[in-house]
This record gives sequence, structure tokens and C-alpha cells, in this order.
Amino acid sequence: MNKSQIMEILPHRNSMLLLDEVYEEDGEAHGIYNVRGDEFFLDGHFPDFKIVPGVILCEILAQSTCILLKDKMQDGKIALYAGLDKVKFKKPVLPGDKFETKCRITRNMGAFYFAEGEGYVDGELKIKATYSFALADKSDICSQKS
Repeated sequence: MNKSQIMEILPHRNSMLLLDEVYEEDGEAHGIYNVRGDEFFLDGHFPDFKIVPGVILCEILAQSTCILLKDKMQDGKIALYAGLDKVKFKKPVLPGDKFETKCRITRNMGAFYFAEGEGYVDGELKIKATYSFALADKSDICSQKS
């Protein structure tokens, strides 16, 4: 899938869409994000040694995984992070890197989906994590604003 096809599934736009490509194979989502070096999250993290923040790597894993929920994210549904667990950062991801994910859904309980994923650069493990999502109605979330 290219970026425009990804945008048909994910609600993220502009600087928060963190996938350039994604494909599914054998029940796994394989995502690609090319770190250009001019991203908003690199400005100040750290000026003399830019590295992709861990929270951004977690978000890339989440966006990759949500491709597997595309059939569930219809009729006003959205997948929201419910938890991050057992996150391990192995080595930094740097500008110029091609960050590749391999993610899978491990189980679900009602509206909750549990997943695990890894991120690599040139075949070297950079991050691994387990995490979960809750499927929610967009209208319910918007109605909670005061």
C-alpha cells in the first residue's frame, strides 16, 4: 500500500502519518518509514545528535499494526492506544534510516486488540514491544469534549 491507500484506512495526516508504505503478509503488517531528517520530532531531539524519539517509534509500530484492523475500523470506529508494555529500545534510529516494522495481532477480547511488533534498520533490531488498542466510536470521543 502506498501513502494514499494508507490514508484510506488510518485517520492520521500531515506530519503524524508515519508510514510511507505498508503491506500484509502471513497475518503480519510490514511497514516502512524513511526518516528524512527534517521531521518535527527531530527538531530539538537532540540538536547535535538527532535521533528518532522512542514514542515516535512506538507510534510507527501502532500505525503499522492498525492496518491489520482495517476491517474493524469502519462505520465511525477508530483504534486508540490502550497500553504499551515490555518496550525495549535496542539502538537509536537516525536520519537517513529506512525503518521497517513487522507487527501482528496476538489476540482480542471484545473491543480490545493485543499486539506485538518489532522495528528494524538494515535487518538490525531497534525496538520491540507489546501493546494494545481499544476500538472506539469517533462520535463518542468527540462528544466527551466540554
